[in-house]
Amino acid sequence: MKQFLVLTSLFLLSCTSQHKSPKNKEWNMEKSTKLNKELAIEQEIDIDLYFAQHEQLKYTKTGTGLRFVRLKETNGEKPEAGMNVEVQSRVCLLDGKEIYKTAADELDVFRIDKSEMESGIHEGIKLMRVGEKARLVFPSHLAHGLIGDLNDIPPASPLVVDIELIAIEK
Repeated sequence: MKQFLVLTSLFLLSCTSQHKSPKNKEWNMEKSTKLNKELAIEQEIDIDLYFAQHEQLKYTKTGTGLRFVRLKETNGEKPEAGMNVEVQSRVCLLDGKEIYKTAADELDVFRIDKSEMESGIHEGIKLMRVGEKARLVFPSHLAHGLIGDLNDIPPASPLVVDIELIAIEK
């Protein structure tokens, strides 16, 4: 049933988004807002399809659109904004194409809410405890936005991040 609703939504969206814009019109805030809303709807549908294909994953959705799946639970310390954390992570597109992976013998270290890491990762890491593993799935506005990373991540791409919170630096 869930797949039917998702596919129906996708069909309806594709029917409504094939309009032609008039030529010689200036871009304005209203058009930008409309485009962002359409992209958000499309990405929501794409993420719904991802979870329809991965039914075993039970997620929590935050107000920003982040979907959080706890893969391993612990009673470790919980990080807060401003703390430095050490993580292992793997970043993929929704189709499974790997974009980045922390080397097995290395850790990524960043300061929560104070680094250039994707905002979806900052939000997700604050939901975790030391020793936990999670899958974060988030829309492009929590990642690289409308332009991608100008390298491997295409414009307006939702991301799937498997992450393990190894430690909080003191």
